[in-house]
Amino acid sequence: MEPIVTHNAPAAIGPYSQAVKVNGFVYCSGQIPLRPDGSQVDGNITEQTTQVLKNLQAVLQEAGSGFDKVVKVTVYLKDMKMFQEFNEVYGTFFGQHKPARATVGVNELPKGALVEIECVAVTE
Repeated sequence: MEPIVTHNAPAAIGPYSQAVKVNGFVYCSGQIPLRPDGSQVDGNITEQTTQVLKNLQAVLQEAGSGFDKVVKVTVYLKDMKMFQEFNEVYGTFFGQHKPARATVGVNELPKGALVEIECVAVTE
């Protein structure tokens, strides 16, 4: 088991790794809209989703993977009314690749974020 650490995404805000690589898979922890320096993007769902996906992209790249190798995504949205706007941004990052996905409406996210995304990808 190999912890994944990159300075191109924000450091973990608790006792966990940005991701863990094991047996040909990378398990990415949930990302919220923090910039790599730890400052928060306080914008709308479009701006926050963009930052979250940039963070995941950096973590996946560090692990030797990418969005084209993602097999499962879990999305947590503060308000399901933002689903369409979220989907528009999400689609620009994943393109034609369509991994399995669950989207869950939640009451609250860390640091007041509007969105958090985690994923599992292959590294081969």
